[in-house]
Amino acid sequence: MTTSTLSLFNKLRPVSVGFDSVFDHFESLFNESPSLHTNYPPYDILKTDEHSYVIELAVAGFSKKDIAVTVENGVLTVESDREGNTASSGQEIIHRGISKRYFKKSFSISDDVEIRGAELKDGLLRISMEKIIPESRKRKEISIK
Repeated sequence: MTTSTLSLFNKLRPVSVGFDSVFDHFESLFNESPSLHTNYPPYDILKTDEHSYVIELAVAGFSKKDIAVTVENGVLTVESDREGNTASSGQEIIHRGISKRYFKKSFSISDDVEIRGAELKDGLLRISMEKIIPESRKRKEISIK
C-alpha cells in the first residue's frame, strides 16, 4: 500500500460514517489488482445521461465466445479466453498484428449501479449500466416540529 493511498483514505474516514467497506474495497483494488495497471485492451467510460453509463472496450479479433463478462461483489470483470492466441485448425500464423492476447480488466461499480447488458459489435464491446436511485436515497423534506 502506498503512503498516498493510505493518507487519502485516512483523511476521508473522520468525515464519513459507514464507508469503511468502501475504503477497504478501493485499498484492495489499488494493492492487489494488476488489471488496474495495464492498457490492454483500450477502453472508454462514457456517461450517456444523468444515470446511465457505458464502458466500451476495443476487442478487435475477439468473438462473443472468446469473452466473459461477470459481476460479483461490486466488481465488473471482462476476461478473454486464454486460448485466444491459437490459429484455426489447419492454419499457421505467419504474422500477428491483431492482438488477441489474454486479458482481464476489472472495474469497481457502485452497489446502486445495475448492468443492463453487453453487446459486441464492430470490434467494440459495450457494457451498459444504469444507476438506480431508491426512494430512500432521494431528496426529501424533513418537517420540523
